[in-house]
Amino acid sequence: MNRSTLLKLVLTASALSVSTMAVAAPVCTKVPQAKWLTPAQMKARIAKMGYRTIKVFQVSGSCYEIYALTKDGKRAEVYFNPATGAVVQNNVD
Repeated sequence: MNRSTLLKLVLTASALSVSTMAVAAPVCTKVPQAKWLTPAQMKARIAKMGYRTIKVFQVSGSCYEIYALTKDGKRAEVYFNPATGAVVQNNVD
């Protein structure tokens, strides 16, 4: 294998590992899942916070994660602590 090909492989592998790290969910809690709020309880809290049109509600690592619209109509990806309902990370477009 020549140096040019090796360099391309190393750069590609580096780019893939960086993009994988950027997608990882934050750590939201260490509380066992049995002590988390139920999805129905969490969805009710999310609605009270002003998020509307929840397109996705899922468990992501140790978090509840949603893709929704804010009350202003902006797209949001939000990670919640599933034991307390607190926002851990909020990404709004």
